[in-house]
Amino acid sequence: MEILLLSPDNPFPSESGAAIRNYGIIRGLYGSGHRVTLLTFSDTALGPGTNPLFRYCGDVHSCPIPQRSKADRIVSLLATRRADMEDRLMSAAFSQKLAAILDSRAFDIIQFSGIELGSYLPVIGLKKGAAKVVYDALNAEAELQRLIYQLDRKRPSRLHTALYSAIQARRLARYERNLCRSVDAVIAVSQEDRSLLESYGGAPVYVMPSGIFVDDYQSCSGEGRADNQLVFTGKMDYRPNVDAVEWFCDAILPALLQRHPALRLIIVGRNPHPRIQALADGNHVRVTGWVESVLPYLKATTLFVLPMRMGSGTRLKILEAMASGCAVVSTSLGASGLHGSIREAIEIVDGSDRFAHCISSLLSDMDRRQALGERAREQVRAHYDWSALMHHLLSAYEDLGLG
Repeated sequence: MEILLLSPDNPFPSESGAAIRNYGIIRGLYGSGHRVTLLTFSDTALGPGTNPLFRYCGDVHSCPIPQRSKADRIVSLLATRRADMEDRLMSAAFSQKLAAILDSRAFDIIQFSGIELGSYLPVIGLKKGAAKVVYDALNAEAELQRLIYQLDRKRPSRLHTALYSAIQARRLARYERNLCRSVDAVIAVSQEDRSLLESYGGAPVYVMPSGIFVDDYQSCSGEGRADNQLVFTGKMDYRPNVDAVEWFCDAILPALLQRHPALRLIIVGRNPHPRIQALADGNHVRVTGWVESVLPYLKATTLFVLPMRMGSGTRLKILEAMASGCAVVSTSLGASGLHGSIREAIEIVDGSDRFAHCISSLLSDMDRRQALGERAREQVRAHYDWSALMHHLLSAYEDLGLG
């Protein structure tokens, strides 16, 4: 098949959940004998060299990430009924490149990743020919904004963001509904997201969890890990990640430091929000910013923590940690959407006191940490290696009459 894949973020090097997912899909489609043309946003020029995208894709095209000012966003919020995410990646250059690609070749499938790229459906509709259009939904976005509103409204200092999320949740629900009714198939990353997206009464919704290439995360054993070190990874200007780290530092870390005064939290990920940067104290909290690879941090940490209170989909950061042999402590929401066997290989606790107690107990028990890490690696290989996942996507294509 000829497949055109539209990605909101450069799939390699993979610096976000969307990028990791799309890189896996590209490699999986290549391995299944299909030809992929990639159009992605990237602020760095993409050239063959050692970039594997040029091995797995027939053609690779990129456009600079559009810059959108805060003033532009405020005008859109006040003067229109459009969801913020509708305009986040609007680019004349991307539209022109997309139209040119569609004029140059006939495709069997046009698949776009993430709700932001839904804004290009008018171009796709004019140029797609007989191609089937597939929306790969990275999140159930309206529900995500609703959860953010529920949390932010409880904090007086966050009432302005609560109001923003309340408005966006309504607008996103309308936009998401239109997207699901304008495509031939929707791919959700979890059963929970599938139920939410099916409620719109649009195209059939299939589930393909996000995955990783487990062999890329081979880790040293637990004996080589540092003592009293916690790691959190993620894109650190993403609101659910910002909330998770702030909650951890405000409500959980102080209690842990009373019992483990040498404890350190390392926050790893690009674009740290100013509120995240302010948490770095030169002693117990370190903020790295962008790193070339998270693997050295996952190899060295005592525990991986995932104190998520908002978000949807499958969090790839937890799969990366498990594939690296880390013992993981997560909230229920952080572990949502995961296979039952995976959930049994991590500690799932809610509430700041219980979260702190669980971490403290594991910090004092290396044997238990090792056992959790080993089981985690086994289960993530069985259920979330791309070799175990691609059949979900290929089955969806077959249902569309392709394959």
